[in-house]
Amino acid sequence: MDGSDRGLSRRAVVRSAVAIGGASALSACLQREEPEDVPRATRSPDELPRRQHAWNEFLSTDDHGNVRPPEHHLLLGLEYVGDGPADAAAEREQLEAAFRTLERAYKRGNDGLVFAMGYGPAYFDRFDADLRGVDLPDPEALAPIEDPELDEYDALLHLASDYGHVTLSAEEALTGELEELNGLEVAGTFDGVFEVGERRSGFIGAGMPAERQSGVGGIPDSDPVPEDAPMFMGFKTGFEQNQASEDRVTIPEGPFAGGTTIHLSKIQLHLHQWYEQDSRSQRVAKMFSPTHAADDLVEGVGENLGDSSGITEISGSAAEDARNEGTVGHAQKAARAREDGEPILLRRDFDSTDDDTASTHFLSLQRSIADFVKTREAMTGSDLTDGAVGPLTNNGILQYLTVRNRANYLVPPRGLRSLPAPNPQ
Repeated sequence: MDGSDRGLSRRAVVRSAVAIGGASALSACLQREEPEDVPRATRSPDELPRRQHAWNEFLSTDDHGNVRPPEHHLLLGLEYVGDGPADAAAEREQLEAAFRTLERAYKRGNDGLVFAMGYGPAYFDRFDADLRGVDLPDPEALAPIEDPELDEYDALLHLASDYGHVTLSAEEALTGELEELNGLEVAGTFDGVFEVGERRSGFIGAGMPAERQSGVGGIPDSDPVPEDAPMFMGFKTGFEQNQASEDRVTIPEGPFAGGTTIHLSKIQLHLHQWYEQDSRSQRVAKMFSPTHAADDLVEGVGENLGDSSGITEISGSAAEDARNEGTVGHAQKAARAREDGEPILLRRDFDSTDDDTASTHFLSLQRSIADFVKTREAMTGSDLTDGAVGPLTNNGILQYLTVRNRANYLVPPRGLRSLPAPNPQ
């Protein structure tokens, strides 16, 4: 980061810095943001919720009550340094001290920091004992057209804030590059416990994708992403009524009660046809449903929809639309995976321009990985091709996505987040 960033907007510089990482990127963020505005924690770590994934009560909301996710996100794929199972009490204490430093340094929320630590099958495979109370399968391809790389990191740390320098500062503190964090002495690091194997960054929020679209692979040179769109595909997501509650995605019993699971996919976007050949009506039909398009129900990016896409109240049967219209919507298909009328996934996904390519880091929370697999199968819609009017080429948004990576993680409750044993009891 040097004089080459002159003329770029503050937000563009910050997003680039978060993607690059390191001391120089942090310095660029600090020059463009206002670190004195970041509040310290208002609660001690012992007063925070038992659930790591309990973010919503601390996050801001829009005028319709939809949770507004933090603008900047950082994913750290972590590799355990030791050869065998992680069972040293000193390592656990060191790691817990590091997490408590984050919790003391920043208020929990958009204007501070939220984070969650998860552990993958590779981590639990280090132990002789089997993982108890949770089914955590190895990741796998979930559709015939997929050939993703299957991540094998021991752990995943998800950091998020409206301030890019907060996520970078947290990373630098954890990796031993900072002695103070927001004016607080750093009490623990990853040193000797974890190494960062990969970092992935991203962003979400009105106007952020449009600012970042120019010259990015997968997006036409005409820069077609709407100025107020929160994601590259041009529509609002995360409607309150279309998201599972944090209670619904929480593991209810067993040694990891109070935890959840993460499925993480890295999805490359191909948006030339989406914006240059498809009409707006076609995009609405493929994202929501043919009824949404025919009745012109979506204004702009969809802010008029309030706290619900209306997919279960408005759209017709996915099977009937596939058969009679030759088109079925992405949200329309995914809604078929609901249980008792309620969603079973809580999405915390965001867009990215890592490697100068438009992509989405699809991060979902669910009680079990089986819930994600069920939803993915519904979204794939293989069962809808029979009886369709010719080939079902308008099968939601599948043709605009390529899954590059898949991974599964267990997110323990806060009390077990530091090197958990497979059977904590």
